[in-house]
Amino acid sequence: MDAEIAAILNQEGFVAARGCAFKGENVWLLRTRWGIPTVKINGVHQNPMRWPDGSFSIQGAAAELGLTAQTVFDYLARGLLTGRQLAKGQPWQIELSDEQISQLRHRVRRIKRSKKEAS
Repeated sequence: MDAEIAAILNQEGFVAARGCAFKGENVWLLRTRWGIPTVKINGVHQNPMRWPDGSFSIQGAAAELGLTAQTVFDYLARGLLTGRQLAKGQPWQIELSDEQISQLRHRVRRIKRSKKEAS
């Protein structure tokens, strides 16, 4: 994780710009600029539809709800879905109860129907 890398750099006496201590954000920025990917939490394999703890990946939530992955990201940003990442750049783990799945599927059907009627 970026914060752990920053802590190790600080322990070894390295300093960031302007002589400051490293933070996770510094490491993230450097990784991004230099094209160094994060380590996947599931190794080199594609993210599963569901994680071992029962939470959904972005792709899994999209398939379960009948949405696109981009809409799942939008729902996360708007607070319609709840999820977590171990660190920035890591895969999402989205919590979905049966009730939420039912409500969101109903919402998707209603939106698709109203768009169809409008055209």
